[in-house]
Amino acid sequence: MSKPFDRITVHPEICMGQPTVRGMRITVAFVLKLMASGMTHAEILKAYPELEETDLHQTIEYAPHDNEKLR
Repeated sequence: MSKPFDRITVHPEICMGQPTVRGMRITVAFVLKLMASGMTHAEILKAYPELEETDLHQTIEYAPHDNEKLR
């Protein structure tokens, strides 16, 4: 069984320690801002093909757990 947020990583040397998706330089906050701007999952996945649907779901689920780092 995988840990709850196995696709969300925090490394001090990547994006200044902000939560990112799978260690890529795509932050949780950035993905949430794309969604808030009205982009659909399909549009985000097309614009950022390195992301997967599961990444988007975990980003949404992770947001309330670490809202301090998302500001």
